[in-house]
Amino acid sequence: MAVVSAIFWGLVVLSLLVVVHEGGHFLAARAFGVRVTEFYLGMPCRKRLFRKSRAYGTEFGVTPILLGGYNRICGMEGEHDDRLADCLDLVQRRGRVTIAEVARELAIDEERALTLLVTLADWASIRPYYDAGKGEEPGQRDWPEAFETLERDANHLTEYDAGHDFESEGTTAAGEPHQIAADPAEALSAERSHTYLGMGFIRRVVILLAGPLVNILLAFVIVTATLSTVGVATIVNSNVLGGVESGSAAERAGLAAGDAIVRIGERDCSDWQGVVEAIDQAFSAGGDFDVTYVRDGQTAVAHVVRPEGEGKPVLGVNAQTRMVPVPVGDAAMAALNYGATVATFAARLIMPQHTMETLSNTSSVVGISAAASQAAASGPIDLMLFVAMVSMSLGFMNLLPIPPLDGGKILVEVIQLVSRRTLSVRVQNWISYAGLAFFLFIFVFALKNDIFRLLF
Repeated sequence: MAVVSAIFWGLVVLSLLVVVHEGGHFLAARAFGVRVTEFYLGMPCRKRLFRKSRAYGTEFGVTPILLGGYNRICGMEGEHDDRLADCLDLVQRRGRVTIAEVARELAIDEERALTLLVTLADWASIRPYYDAGKGEEPGQRDWPEAFETLERDANHLTEYDAGHDFESEGTTAAGEPHQIAADPAEALSAERSHTYLGMGFIRRVVILLAGPLVNILLAFVIVTATLSTVGVATIVNSNVLGGVESGSAAERAGLAAGDAIVRIGERDCSDWQGVVEAIDQAFSAGGDFDVTYVRDGQTAVAHVVRPEGEGKPVLGVNAQTRMVPVPVGDAAMAALNYGATVATFAARLIMPQHTMETLSNTSSVVGISAAASQAAASGPIDLMLFVAMVSMSLGFMNLLPIPPLDGGKILVEVIQLVSRRTLSVRVQNWISYAGLAFFLFIFVFALKNDIFRLLF
């Protein structure tokens, strides 16, 4: 049951935070008019449950591989090619074309023709056509032989564009020819304006930043709201015990939560400060001692045997506490300070002199799941604060300048801006592979940490 609980709460917490993260990217992209064709909880998989939005055309759904989530924002893949305009024009005029027809009409090889078609499909300007008669079906490993037009209204808008009206005269169905009045270059420019590539540097960075920032904002709101409404545990200056630690000298002597301590050794106690001072005095004197307490109106005496072993002996009693709300300003400042601590931890991960030291304190999804289960068992407040902790960590980790994280993609954008050159897909892929190798190392190290913590 402990394993089942860890899996359940791990999936709940991580899925919630992934949806929040991807939701930030989605909202920023849609705010700038960028097409988003898919929004899924879970990793890409042929088996999926989804509902298509009538307003945005986006598929919102879930896959069985609940190990993350993703948005498919148009224009984040593919390479620029000076024949893209001609390819788009050909598909629009024909309605449906095969890879071989594009290669023949544009006098290029089929590999390049496929690249052009896939790039336009990534832009949601056209779509692959799966011919059931040839055994083709969505989700297959290879691209189909043909691609076709999307349904467009009289203003050339697709289902992924805001304001489309398929009831207007001049609307053409998917797979039908759609004549665009503008010349091919202008038509391609209009399509590009609905993609990530068509945005300026600032907007692209905002889209990339939106996911991590929403995670950080969520954590900030949870911490601030919890501290200002529920409050923090504050010690009550009373001689009544709030708890007794399991296996402690106090438990062995018979003390229990709710006992009112009136005398320890040779010193009387009337409040918690007096209890603490009396415990220190009794242990400093050496040897065993008696504790006089009141339980259910009856006075009794417990004999405490001094714990053996190295270090300062501990009685094992806790004070009573009560929750005291924190002023909103102080709560917000505490949330900011916590965020600064998490940001520092994340930054130390990529500092060679601190990497191994920082890795020793990291946890993998296994440790997070186990901790989520413990937090849920402690109550909704602890669970919410745990969600805030993971959300803050997820946000700052994604800001690290390591592809394929959002921070790494921002780094690529900055490099392209400064160099005034677009890095090829091949170069970006190699950079991403290096980043993935680094995070695979982190995952293995963190998993080792979790196994040792859980087993030993």
